[in-house]
Amino acid sequence: MNGTSFQSDIRYWLKQENAVNHLLVWNIAIFVVLGLLRLVSYFGVSDLVFMFSYNQIVLHSELGVFLRKPWGLITYMFAHLNVFHIFFNMLNLFWFGNLFRSFLGNKRILPLYLLGGITGGLVYMLCFHLLLPAGTDTTMLGASASVMALLVACATLMPNYEIGLLLIGSVRLKWLALAVIVLDLISIPQGNLGGILAHVGGAATGFIYIKLLQNGTDLGQPFVWCFEAIANLRSGNRSATKRSFKPKKSPLKVVKKNIVENKQLRLDQLLDKINERGIESLSAEEKIWLDKHSQE
Repeated sequence: MNGTSFQSDIRYWLKQENAVNHLLVWNIAIFVVLGLLRLVSYFGVSDLVFMFSYNQIVLHSELGVFLRKPWGLITYMFAHLNVFHIFFNMLNLFWFGNLFRSFLGNKRILPLYLLGGITGGLVYMLCFHLLLPAGTDTTMLGASASVMALLVACATLMPNYEIGLLLIGSVRLKWLALAVIVLDLISIPQGNLGGILAHVGGAATGFIYIKLLQNGTDLGQPFVWCFEAIANLRSGNRSATKRSFKPKKSPLKVVKKNIVENKQLRLDQLLDKINERGIESLSAEEKIWLDKHSQE
């Protein structure tokens, strides 16, 4: 143990200015909160709080419900309920998010994460509008579409980059991305059609993002401008409310300075008197004072 607290470790982790770390923390924190609320409802205390929170954070496929809760298009990609779901999503986010960051920089992580999630969410809603009767509402949550966007973006940017996989060995990114997409598609008969198509939507976003970026167009630039404007606004508010502090001079130092100045002035006056009239012109008190301070 190094003596540091869990809170200080998290604070240090977030201060590294790595957007991947922030995304991991937010996803895990929301997972823990939803899990605790679900645990409370499981023991029969009340499921009202959990159901309310769940319905506020997930993405609803039914248009009427979505229009009442449009924020779900953003919040759903930060929420998980299943342990394995969040484990594999966060593992891939850590790997491919940091790989993406090392080549294209930190500021593009969150924009692509959001673009992938938004595209996946819209594909999910479109799928259920086309396949299900009107008025049927289903929900989706999870960061899979966003993570798929980062994975395919890495594979598109550096297709021959090799990573080591346990029990398999070195695999090029292009084959790994292709394998993940194929496994998603062949699992459609098992259910979760909307979720799988959302993954494909996220993957398509990652591919298109890199191709356009290579041609000089950054799809995530509006997000970057927005985040920079918010950061500038926050820093401006902090500087405006921050009072300028001008420390007061210590009166003790002022007194000391005055004492030194007065002592030097009197010493100069006595020396001038001696030069003009001789030392015998000094009074007894002046001789004692001069003798005392001339030795300092």
